[in-house]
Amino acid sequence: MQPFRHHVIVCTQQKAENVQCCAASGAAEVIAALNETLARQGLADEALVSSTGCLGACTHGPVMIVYPDATWYGAVTPADVGEIVASHLKAGKPAASLAITGAITDEGALKAEILDHRRKFKAMMEAKDKAGIVPENIDLLEVLRGFMSSRALLTALELDVFTVVGSGATAAAVAEKLHTGPRATEMLLNVLVGLKLLRKSGQMFCNTPVAARFLSGNSADNARPALMHTVHLWDSWSTLTECVRQDHRVQQEAGTRDEASTRAFIAAMDRNARERAAQVVGAVGGEFTRMLDLGGGSAAYSIAFAKAHPQLRAEILDQPSVVPLTREYIGRAGLEERIIARAGDMRSDEYGEGFDLVLLSAIAHMFSPQENRDLLARIFRALAPGGKLVLQDFILEPDKTSPLFAALFSLNMLVNTAGGASYSEGEYAEWLHGAGFRTVQRVRLPGPANLMIAEK
Repeated sequence: MQPFRHHVIVCTQQKAENVQCCAASGAAEVIAALNETLARQGLADEALVSSTGCLGACTHGPVMIVYPDATWYGAVTPADVGEIVASHLKAGKPAASLAITGAITDEGALKAEILDHRRKFKAMMEAKDKAGIVPENIDLLEVLRGFMSSRALLTALELDVFTVVGSGATAAAVAEKLHTGPRATEMLLNVLVGLKLLRKSGQMFCNTPVAARFLSGNSADNARPALMHTVHLWDSWSTLTECVRQDHRVQQEAGTRDEASTRAFIAAMDRNARERAAQVVGAVGGEFTRMLDLGGGSAAYSIAFAKAHPQLRAEILDQPSVVPLTREYIGRAGLEERIIARAGDMRSDEYGEGFDLVLLSAIAHMFSPQENRDLLARIFRALAPGGKLVLQDFILEPDKTSPLFAALFSLNMLVNTAGGASYSEGEYAEWLHGAGFRTVQRVRLPGPANLMIAEK
């Protein structure tokens, strides 16, 4: 069976720093150049490009194999890709000058090299195990030190480094504009180069394409306002040890967020919602005329449902500090006549009645089990007979150890809320049936959040 004319495999194995490997030699750039070249020459549907783990020919990295010929290419650069595509993938003639020495004329030599690499790797792993050293293929140390890279990026976002660096600046120039220390600024910029968010040439730093598009204030796709919410989580997460000791949040809630924090939070929620809104609307199906969106924030879901259902009128209930922002988002969508936002507390204020759709997205994890029981009972009363509740959240599997993001998010609620957590499908189903809903189903969607859909 050969569904594609060619199958191109590129090793992208990442090994410890200072250890020769294909990833460190530029494998990612080779794959990017390969996909771009295939698309440009109209061959994207003729060749399947895949990444793989270690192929054992590390001294020749980046290594590429083209099947069905099984030709091994070594030390491939983005500049070599055009020749491989034109000669091998298009004309059917392997680019012999780029093949690993011996790969075409002496297959035995290449095999011997790979087997020798395998033996050495096995011996190294056995020696480390005997010495009681954590092996490299166990990511314990990477997890433990993960905060270092994270904190560097959080600081860069907090200072708005990527906007200042722009298309090019020295560390001294960046420090002058940010009013930061020149020595420390250069250290931070060097780390951002290592994280592949900046490039460095001589003394000049510039944004990579990813940073220029998503982290710079000069881009229409700038995600910094949303990512600032993660910056603000640093302080509460630093209290986790004491939270675990005391079994509850130890950092007192400072009342309402300031305007900057509120904008960052709503921007983050909007970015997440816009990415998932179409999936949610499609999964819910049906026809609706009156919708209640509890804690609707940026109105992203109400906007998506309103666009999908021309007859729909939506009402959003959110905190007084959020509603002005909600109205801004509604205004940008041009839906002021069909979506209204009002301030209130969903735990105590009246919702009204006769809604045929209620959305509760990314809300239940903020509340305790009893608060959620009360909330679902209030929603049940607000729905018309036959109406639907769509609850979207990070839903844990029965043993509550997975998905990992949902389990981690439970800790996020521990350090940030009085009684919130991630909950399992069984817990949600119990609460929904207890509130009076007759049918309850879980709908799995791609990504970290799932739906619980219940009908009155």
